[in-house]
Amino acid sequence: MNGDKTSISKANTYQKIGEYWDTHDLGEIWDKTQPASFEVDIQSEFRYFPVELKISQKIAEIAKKRGVSSKTLVNLFLQEKVLQ
Repeated sequence: MNGDKTSISKANTYQKIGEYWDTHDLGEIWDKTQPASFEVDIQSEFRYFPVELKISQKIAEIAKKRGVSSKTLVNLFLQEKVLQ
């Protein structure tokens, strides 16, 4: 967090911020808040496909050996196959 304090809790660590919000409600300090605006640019979309249990287990096993998530491994496999 770089030692900066948050404007509301005056905390300088994520733990202290969490402790502050454990005991405070946004309604108590609503007048101290400011409007925020931002844009969200969603680059990807997920689609789900059923996979047989044995294949899924093998994917998880291979992914673990390679140090990646199963999701990453499946996407790499599919990308490789689709680009052939």
